[in-house]
Amino acid sequence: MCDRILGIDPGLNITGYGVLEIADAGPKLCEAGIVRGRSRGSITRRVAEIHEGVADVIAALKPTAMAVEELYSHYKRPKTAILMGHARGVICLAAAQAGIPVIHYSATQVKKILTGSGRAGKTQVQNAIRQELGLAATPEPPDVADALAIALCHYYLRDKPSELRK
Repeated sequence: MCDRILGIDPGLNITGYGVLEIADAGPKLCEAGIVRGRSRGSITRRVAEIHEGVADVIAALKPTAMAVEELYSHYKRPKTAILMGHARGVICLAAAQAGIPVIHYSATQVKKILTGSGRAGKTQVQNAIRQELGLAATPEPPDVADALAIALCHYYLRDKPSELRK
């Protein structure tokens, strides 16, 4: 069985995912897409849909590790952080139920690893992903590109000591 890294960009409405297969020549795109929380107004149903969707991706693609973007919240919107915590929680639960390790990366760390700057814009990150994976076009929607960026970050840092992954 080959190593596969599942990158996740958590969201309550759209959760992006990207799976990289690790080959001797480097990482290659296995599959990428989105999981939607379709139930408007019901946080309970939305997190259940996210859990089920991520669990389905894990079952189908059999990743050996999951890399997830850490939660970031602006002090003016604490409720957003709480709601996003629900999505991250069920995503981590799906990984735990499948017995795969979960590694967390901050958005600034992902940007720095891929572009050299922790303040890189979305376009810079998307171009780096396209170039690194040899893609003809930028992955869409942006949630997919972010998930692939997180997976690539883990690919580059996976053999480093945990204190260097922070």
